[in-house]
Amino acid sequence: MERTFDCLVVGAGYAGAVAARELAERGGKRVLVLERRDHVGGNAYDCPDEHGVLIHKYGPHIFHTGSKRVFDYLSRFTRWRRYQHRVIANLPRDNPEVVPAHKKTDGRFTFPVPFNLDSMERAFGPDEGKRLGEKLLDAYPAQSQVTILELRQNPDPEIAAIAEYVYEHVFVHYTMKQWGQTPEEIDPNTTARVPVRLSRDDRYFQDPWQGMPLEGYTPLFERMLDHPNITVALGVDALTRLDVSGGAVRVDGQSFDGPVIYTGQADELFGFCFGPLPYRTLDFGFETHRRDFYQTHGTVNYTVDEDFTRITEFKHLTGQDLPGVTTIMKEYSRAYTGAAGETPYYAIIDPANNALYEKYRALAGECGDLHLLGRLAEYKYYNMDAIVLRALELCDVLLEK
Repeated sequence: MERTFDCLVVGAGYAGAVAARELAERGGKRVLVLERRDHVGGNAYDCPDEHGVLIHKYGPHIFHTGSKRVFDYLSRFTRWRRYQHRVIANLPRDNPEVVPAHKKTDGRFTFPVPFNLDSMERAFGPDEGKRLGEKLLDAYPAQSQVTILELRQNPDPEIAAIAEYVYEHVFVHYTMKQWGQTPEEIDPNTTARVPVRLSRDDRYFQDPWQGMPLEGYTPLFERMLDHPNITVALGVDALTRLDVSGGAVRVDGQSFDGPVIYTGQADELFGFCFGPLPYRTLDFGFETHRRDFYQTHGTVNYTVDEDFTRITEFKHLTGQDLPGVTTIMKEYSRAYTGAAGETPYYAIIDPANNALYEKYRALAGECGDLHLLGRLAEYKYYNMDAIVLRALELCDVLLEK
């Protein structure tokens, strides 16, 4: 039977959708996209909830990039809403070790994250915070930010104490919740890189291109995949059609020598033959409230207390005009077990897990024109813009052949 496609793409998230569009449009290839879920967009998928609030079903996605190529590419498929993300930390007011005495007022204690000069004044009081901020600016005059490691190594005990404050109130408890680790298990190199900004810039990201798709992420993906050379099959488990056993690539039982771009779990592709790769997963608690807004910012991190790591309020992100109702999402992190309904979100990067992944990557390298692309397939953390660029660059190579 004659094939109706030249290339197979597994997954309709950023990696798969960009690759499919490039191969179809730039390469003139007939591309079949197989997507296990019943929608395109991967984890960036958004949709209205039952109250009409546009939500991000798999957690908040805020677009930002330093790559003009990526921004220009995605701008073909969406207009943008001007948006620059700002995050605050929310700490309990009744913990004397967390909140200075002068801050014990009604409500909870908040400050901008990453920690900056405004955070300093909220944490230590206006006068003391300003004095400490000026001391930092004098100590690091040429830097826009300084790391905890640099602060800890400073001989001035007040500066070193700032590092300990940020470590305790911004980083360590939040990281323990996010990764299920004790302080002793947290990589010291990660701790050392935690920044303190020597400015009042409270934007979470500082990339030159930032924004949100004006109509949402899902329409962006629908336009990207809307090409006469692309066929998208939703609700299809690609592993029922793709077989890479024995170093050969077969699709629907027949040998296939065209490009295969696989964006799912590498361990699952090979039947977990070396054992499963560890991941963290997330549980989301959605709540709808009958008010215009629930919180002041799109994202509020709970860095010390609460079981959840953060609360996202989507109307801040999307700019949706929907009076009298808002939806928030509480985010809980836990170990991924592989149970039905779980989504592997974050690879747990350490030497042992990297070595295990390398076994799967080596197997993939023996399988003809098979290419692993994306967070799951490459067992790496990628921001959205980074995986768009990875997909574009892979297609650059494939289309030069």
